[in-house]
Amino acid sequence: MVPVFLTKAVELLLGRENRSLHLKAAGWATVLLALTVLVGSWVVLVAERHAPHATITSYPKALWWSAETATTVGYGDFFPVTLWGRIVAVAVMGVGITTYGMVTAALATWFVGHEQRRRHRLAREAEHAARAMRDETEQLLHERFDRIERMLADAGHGPRD
Repeated sequence: MVPVFLTKAVELLLGRENRSLHLKAAGWATVLLALTVLVGSWVVLVAERHAPHATITSYPKALWWSAETATTVGYGDFFPVTLWGRIVAVAVMGVGITTYGMVTAALATWFVGHEQRRRHRLAREAEHAARAMRDETEQLLHERFDRIERMLADAGHGPRD
């Protein structure tokens, strides 16, 4: 049975139908990263547990190693010494680098899109204001010309029909 908080987190990341493709991809990549860190920790522990000079000897240590490897921090306090442990390290690094790149790209795209929408809205508002000002000016000019024509007609100098 899956914990409720985990289903809520996955629903939050992936649940909306109208969510953009890059946000869905970033959400799936984040889920993949979490699974990779958890499973990678277990697999590296199995590979390293009984190896000579192994530093990854418990699941908490493996989990810490996996998290620092996925984020490319790599303190060097824990490291795999076996071939299979190093293969797992490459997989965890690859998924981590890819995921953080996708999430960063998704955030950058969101910021750029937000700014573009703001600029388009401002441009539409400015265009609407300019159109309203032009219409008002046109109306005022028509009223003024009508007034001038009436004044000329009243003075007897109106246009001849």
